[in-house]
Amino acid sequence: MPRVDEALAVMQRAVATARTERRDVIKFIHGYGSSGEGGDIRIAVQKRLREMESTGELRACIFGEDWSPSDARTWALLKARPELKSDPHLGKRNLGITVVVI
Repeated sequence: MPRVDEALAVMQRAVATARTERRDVIKFIHGYGSSGEGGDIRIAVQKRLREMESTGELRACIFGEDWSPSDARTWALLKARPELKSDPHLGKRNLGITVVVI
């Protein structure tokens, strides 16, 4: 298990790599936490992604609980990127993932 600071560093590198490779959507599987209460890594990753979204570093971050066609932001992304409709986490309300639009 990585520490929170290590997990955040991995996330930052993944975003940088996605930009370099001109990827516009990535999915982070950060887990929900072994305690079943939403672990420290999940909380820290989602907090940092929200900050990046608010400063314009990311276009959007969609947390797993919202990764469903019934969510307006998810639906807009699915219309733009129909291949994402086959994502196995779509509609599962999986708290352990976050979809990021670069």
